[in-house]
Amino acid sequence: MSDSMISVTNLTKRFGHAIAVDDLTFSVNRGEVLGFLGPNGAGKTTTMKMIAGFLKPDLGSVHVDGIDMAQNPIEAKKRLGYLPEGIPLYGDMPVQSFLTFIARIRGFNGSQLAHRIAEVIADVQIGDVLAQPIHTLSKGYKRRVGIAQALMHDPQALVLDEPTDGLDPNQKDQIATLIEKISQKKAIILSTHILTEVESVCNRVMIINQGKVVADQLPTAMAEVSEFHNSVRLQVNECSPEEIEQHLRGVDEVADVLYNKSNGSFRLISKNGSSLVDRVWEVAQSNGWDVRTLSEEKGRLEDVFRQLTGKQST
Repeated sequence: MSDSMISVTNLTKRFGHAIAVDDLTFSVNRGEVLGFLGPNGAGKTTTMKMIAGFLKPDLGSVHVDGIDMAQNPIEAKKRLGYLPEGIPLYGDMPVQSFLTFIARIRGFNGSQLAHRIAEVIADVQIGDVLAQPIHTLSKGYKRRVGIAQALMHDPQALVLDEPTDGLDPNQKDQIATLIEKISQKKAIILSTHILTEVESVCNRVMIINQGKVVADQLPTAMAEVSEFHNSVRLQVNECSPEEIEQHLRGVDEVADVLYNKSNGSFRLISKNGSSLVDRVWEVAQSNGWDVRTLSEEKGRLEDVFRQLTGKQST
């Protein structure tokens, strides 16, 4: 049996003359946490709505555990948990009543219902707000209640749109730990603007831009695509910046030299991504420079994101 839990084939969505999602094809397997990234307007939320069956595609198909979302939506949605962008919760309902309502819809009853609700409450740590109407909750607690309803039926696939939006750092860590805990037996698509979360939680990264996939790799492999991978930071005491730059530009392995006047540091970009630090140290020694700082940097997902979506790196 295939491990693919979410399969997207030639998915396309237009709004008037604008193409929001342009012929997307990908799949997510059990055990994968896919970080689904893109700039605002790239088509992320539209894609996730189509995967969850909330929006009908103009072309293409979505299968959840082999079940066609368009042909058999009820069976497909039984296998899917969805946290939408806007958290459409029933604001006047107390949290406990809302979760009971969701559990009953998902087919739980009797002692099984009470047991499952208690499990989910513990997982997302919302036990102290059960009596409060949802509209009185902070944005962070509303987000956690939204995650609770997505997890209630213990689905094999999850689509989470900005799951940590509005959460404080401790709450974000709790949700990241929860996702890691449940990810081994589930397929998870996670959209976020916080790229450090992607690096810590996701084992695969996909970037879309203007409705198309522009990258799909492991986070470590993605970071190595950065033009700043193995770049070197250099600070030298009491020396002419112009003289240093001239020497550094003469090194064959160096593609570019960037000077930061505010802190007097140089950033050296490697031509082929190979390590520069030993070569730069040799140049510094041969010229008698008093080196204050010499460090090597690895590529950052943020750099790659900017490169691939047309944003300028800083």
